[in-house]
Amino acid sequence: MILKDLLERSDYSCVQGDENAEISSLVYDSRKIEKDSVFVCISGAAFDGHEFIGQAAEKGAAAVVIEKDTEIPEGLTVIRVEDTRLALAEMSAAYFGYPAEELTTIGITGTKGKTTTTYMIRQVLEHAGQKTGLIGTIETIIGDEKIPSVNTTPESYVVQESFRKMADAGCKNVVMEVSSQGLMLHRVSGFTFDYGIFTNLAEDHIGENEHKDMDDYIHCKSLLFQQCRQGIVNGDDDYVERIIKDHTCDIETYGMKDTNDVYAENVELIQEPGYLGVAYDLKGRQEYRVAVDIPGDFTVYNSLAAISLCRHMGIVKEDVLEALNSIQVKGRLEIVRTPGEYTLMIDYAHNAMSLSSLLTTIRKYNPNKIYCLFGCGGNRAKSRRYEMGEVSSNLADLTVVTSDNPRYEEPMDIINDILVGVHKGPGEYVTIPDRKEAIKYCMEHAGKGDIVILAGKGHEDYQEIKGVKHHMDERDLIQEILEGR
Repeated sequence: MILKDLLERSDYSCVQGDENAEISSLVYDSRKIEKDSVFVCISGAAFDGHEFIGQAAEKGAAAVVIEKDTEIPEGLTVIRVEDTRLALAEMSAAYFGYPAEELTTIGITGTKGKTTTTYMIRQVLEHAGQKTGLIGTIETIIGDEKIPSVNTTPESYVVQESFRKMADAGCKNVVMEVSSQGLMLHRVSGFTFDYGIFTNLAEDHIGENEHKDMDDYIHCKSLLFQQCRQGIVNGDDDYVERIIKDHTCDIETYGMKDTNDVYAENVELIQEPGYLGVAYDLKGRQEYRVAVDIPGDFTVYNSLAAISLCRHMGIVKEDVLEALNSIQVKGRLEIVRTPGEYTLMIDYAHNAMSLSSLLTTIRKYNPNKIYCLFGCGGNRAKSRRYEMGEVSSNLADLTVVTSDNPRYEEPMDIINDILVGVHKGPGEYVTIPDRKEAIKYCMEHAGKGDIVILAGKGHEDYQEIKGVKHHMDERDLIQEILEGR
């Protein structure tokens, strides 16, 4: 492959060498440099690729792509761009033959609901006979292959590589979660989404390692609607006008209010032994009764987004209804069957907003008692601990404080921080640092009509302690407890 062909959609200047150089591979990780590679120098949080240019020359790289002045060895072709992350995205698209143009691309952004909405859409499209790839927080799905995820939105090279594999595997569509970081760092640049979906926005991911303030967070989320052809947005959200302010796409709204293009009426909570769900009347551009096998108001919003998208894609009502009535998303209000007369569920709620939303939703089902088990991650903002503790104490009947991923902190230090918040509310609490023992406590004490929520881990199957990820899947722990192990 010729270097300039990789750069055909990029703004660049060749400041040294020959842009007609033959290239063997495109890399952004210095450890993967080989003879005749082009090495794109990315400035990351921990490392700056510009510091590895000498290493690239030693390994026989043919070219480097830079965004700032730096010392360059002789013999290397040097391409200068404004932003190497954007260049990597554009070059990756070219390197893999622009696979997004062979797929219907669907991007979903928002603080909450991305994962569930992504799986809803995939399930409906697959049920309708359309092979659909998925990229998200839990995994990447390419045909029968499932690859555990590192980031919600991978680096642009991995996105394009996944698109190529999906297209080659016969996928017609790809649905992916698009994080604010992914938009900010150009991980989804280099192509235009066919559809962009906005779920909701709340104050989260604000801090020195993510977004400097709420304005920056909103701006990054809004970028999706300057990079898609059709926008489908939650018209009830307080921030929606700011999200779509500079949109370049067509916009359709969904929500509970009848001012939206698509909306829900007559919402009904459905409860049976070991089952919680929701049903409603769909109104607006389509009208029929919908039932979804996941509880809560946010399920109404997530399913409205999925239904709106599927209408644009020509999916018939029967496929939508059958798929939504049998859906389960790992770690998202996931009900685990037990012989007990209580309901046991696993959910990823790991901050105050998501925990409040979850507990408020479950309270609407009028349980006898709510048991809320959770911990907080180590080496993360302490404010999250206080806030989650207070939310649980106010909204659950019993808070069971345990360990999550302590990382490099002592578990009891984290638990004591959580208790600062717990003490602000009226709820009862117990502290059990060992997560398996904490789950066992809940299962042994829960009675008829109670709902036990294991919050925070969700789809995760590990516990991170002092830099080591130990296998720990709550589903396995539940089974071990049931078997008396």
